[in-house]
Amino acid sequence: MSVAVQGVRGSERVRAERWAPALAGLLALVLIAATAEIVLDGAVGHSPLIPKSPAIAGWLAGIGERLGYRSFLIAVLASGAAYGGLLALLRRVGAVSISKRAVLVLLGILHLIVFVGPILLSTDVFSYIAYARMGVEHGLNPYLHGPSSIAHDPVYTYVGHDWRHVATAYGPFYTLLSYPLAPLGVVGAVWGMKVLALAASMGTLALTWRCARARDIDPVWAILVLGANPLYVIYGLGGAHNDLIMLAAMMGAVSLTLLSPSARRDSSAAGLIVAGALVKATVAALLPFMVVSRRRLAPIVGAVGMLFAGALIGYLAFGIHGIDVVSALNRDAAFVSTDSFANEIAHLFGKPGVFPIDHALLKAGLVIIVLHLLWRTWRGYDWIAAAGWTLLAISVTSTWLLAWYILWPLPLAIISRDRRLLVATFAIQILFVAHQCTPLLAPVA
Repeated sequence: MSVAVQGVRGSERVRAERWAPALAGLLALVLIAATAEIVLDGAVGHSPLIPKSPAIAGWLAGIGERLGYRSFLIAVLASGAAYGGLLALLRRVGAVSISKRAVLVLLGILHLIVFVGPILLSTDVFSYIAYARMGVEHGLNPYLHGPSSIAHDPVYTYVGHDWRHVATAYGPFYTLLSYPLAPLGVVGAVWGMKVLALAASMGTLALTWRCARARDIDPVWAILVLGANPLYVIYGLGGAHNDLIMLAAMMGAVSLTLLSPSARRDSSAAGLIVAGALVKATVAALLPFMVVSRRRLAPIVGAVGMLFAGALIGYLAFGIHGIDVVSALNRDAAFVSTDSFANEIAHLFGKPGVFPIDHALLKAGLVIIVLHLLWRTWRGYDWIAAAGWTLLAISVTSTWLLAWYILWPLPLAIISRDRRLLVATFAIQILFVAHQCTPLLAPVA
């Protein structure tokens, strides 16, 4: 390459670095404005997108307008475009031109906006509270009874219709973690759940930063990819989902394996994965890949130790039903959501929905994918990438797909050595958002 060409490219890069902060600031403002619009409009209430709930954000009411599908989807698309623009900008000019402080401020503002607003898009948090109040306030085992058994409790009116007769599917560690919030009343418990979700998100971001540095990946870029992701902020944090606690446990385990790896750290990491699975079972998918990649007993010892401790605690607190994870997973695997890829593919082939044979085929396909990834991991493939592909495959083959499920592989994709995993994760998220956008094609009433 000639000196003249190098000089031209160098001057172009200098100009790009000069305008990069201004453009980044503009894109950040779009992200903030779109998120704020959803929260402020949601605080007005009487929206099908905002679950019926106590007026925890009543002080914001009157600022926005009633949140409709069209305004919500336009805000999601705007935030997605700004998010993509920020990532593209960072890729072109590097993190040198965009300060770490600016990224941290952006993520802090996004988290704060969602934290002070109403519960968004999901009634799950009220199920969490109902299960806690069943055990603490009413002396009922949440692994044996659904919220309908406490129909007289003030939280019952906010529980989603699909879950009113369903016992909890969450692990005993999460159920016990939620118990201290039950005496606070419904409003106090909602704020407690919001605090738990916020703390878990901050922990996940901090651990992602550490893992990125351990893998020589720009940590500023890493936390921006995760913490500014619209699905992560609006759906995950906005709904105060316990998936965020699971992700924090997952990234804690991964960080232990990356920072000065040793048998002791591997044992602790495996134990942390099991502890995360006793919050929500999905994270257990990481364990076989960790064991295969390490090829020693330490992870197995740590996993078995935590599994024994968790089983003992679960049994003492809830009896045999508190540790019967398989039955709960089989029950939930039979559910079908309108957003699932399986359901949409069935419609493409002219079928009215997913049949039992389809469930069996999807499970068989998932098993084949996992076995292939285990074989590749044994041959030296990055176990973190393999675990990420598995989590992505679980979400895609599940007949019960929710927005926060496709967040599971994102932290692993960010620090993976296989960039294709991040591309695939984004592709699935884009497809999900595109499916949500069909109301935009309908004529305005």
